[in-house]
Amino acid sequence: MKATTRPDRPATSTSASGNAEDSGTVRLEQAAKTYGEGRSAVEALKPTDLLIERGELVVVLGPSGSGKTTLLNLIGAIEPPSSGRVTVTGQELSTLDDGGRTRFRRESVGFVFQFFNLIPTLTALENVQLIAELVDGDGEETGRRALESVGLSERLDHFPGALSGGEQQRVAIARALAKHPPLLLCDEPTGSLDLTTGRQILDLLQRLTQEEGRTLLLVTHNEAIAKIATRVLRMRSGRISQDDRNARPASADQVSW
Repeated sequence: MKATTRPDRPATSTSASGNAEDSGTVRLEQAAKTYGEGRSAVEALKPTDLLIERGELVVVLGPSGSGKTTLLNLIGAIEPPSSGRVTVTGQELSTLDDGGRTRFRRESVGFVFQFFNLIPTLTALENVQLIAELVDGDGEETGRRALESVGLSERLDHFPGALSGGEQQRVAIARALAKHPPLLLCDEPTGSLDLTTGRQILDLLQRLTQEEGRTLLLVTHNEAIAKIATRVLRMRSGRISQDDRNARPASADQVSW
């Protein structure tokens, strides 16, 4: 099924009625973000309605400056909306102060970025354990399980400098998983990887949604990656200009760029 919205209206997958806790993981209701004031103001995200159901793998595409990262930042409570409402897994983020957003990020969202941001003086296990201990009493055991889930059980004691790019990204994903988050937000997770390694990471992310029921948003400029998604949002000029669904998402090994 394919749904294309008019460019002058924000895309929405459902009406604004209902409750996000009951019907989906992520809901935006006329959520917008403006930076600056007066003549220098920039409307990075125009008023947007959006519902993302639990377990969806959503790829967000668009050119630089289209609003992709701003959308991710609002959903991940990195920034508050300037107006409107953002609700994630039943928590209305729009009402949270800085401390509340910090707690939400720590407990409910896993982040994966293009640059792995691992601490070079810590082993793979220690990098994951550091985050796991924020939410789990047994950080070491949680870290081990998270690394095993991404296929790194034999690389626990290796420092980032001794790991390949793909292995470092898997450590970063394990670090995100250590919090047991219902939502994963990925910003260009294959941007610094070659095709073979990128496919491995996409396969892992795909399995995390299919087998564990997590919701995953993946922001990228790489059109090919959209093939693995259950849903594709295209952004332009601060709006979701198109909302497509893939009836048969491709496997990661079918993707080329």
